[in-house]
Amino acid sequence: MDRVALAVLAHPDDAEFLCAGTLIRLRREQGWSIHIASMTAGDCGTVEHPPDEIARIRRGEAQAAANRIGATYHCLEERDLRVIYHEAVLEKTVRLLNAVRPQIVFTHSPDDYHLDHEQTSKIVRAATFAAPVPNFLYGRHVHPPLEHIPYLYYCDPLEGKDAFGQPIRPGFWIDISGVIEEKAAMLACHESQRAWLRKHHGVDNLVESMKSWAGSQGHAAGVPYAEGFRQHLGHSYPQNNLLAELLRPARS
Repeated sequence: MDRVALAVLAHPDDAEFLCAGTLIRLRREQGWSIHIASMTAGDCGTVEHPPDEIARIRRGEAQAAANRIGATYHCLEERDLRVIYHEAVLEKTVRLLNAVRPQIVFTHSPDDYHLDHEQTSKIVRAATFAAPVPNFLYGRHVHPPLEHIPYLYYCDPLEGKDAFGQPIRPGFWIDISGVIEEKAAMLACHESQRAWLRKHHGVDNLVESMKSWAGSQGHAAGVPYAEGFRQHLGHSYPQNNLLAELLRPARS
């Protein structure tokens, strides 16, 4: 059986910022198939282009980033700042899970600076629970339900804090020191975001900001660069930490 990891994040560059190093390691060291999905095509991420044009550009950038590591890119075609937990988007996400059939799923922290991130986290959490349920899409299945609930991991929130500025500590870190340059190259594919982030977020260099954050997490973990995660351990979810077993976590 093919071993598959799926990252479902809100916007086209979120996976590259938050978990691409771990995805690269799963691909290179363990031979896993990697799928990267964004909830939106990033239609608001510009001061230069109308929504349809920037969405076209950003889909292409996300595809180019995924291609660098032999991953598959998907877009669920929601709209920036309008990602809301509702029936239609939950069904789309369940259909994606049933098509891709992942054993490991990554998504945003439940607490984050951006409501698109938080809503995506809720949608993905619900979808991992619903994807194995035969009656959820009763009579409308394109692909069979999953055999069981996949492992679910939450990436670090941006800057490692909640909306009140309180720190959110990872449950464990994955050492990405050996793949930091490839992670940076994936993120650099998102060229359209440089001007936007400088204007709206006050971030002048996206790649260097990522490296700075990965370096701070690496310092906490005792390695040069790291990505932090928490595992969803609610009732009926897998209880062993498969990601840590595969990639041997840095200090936790």
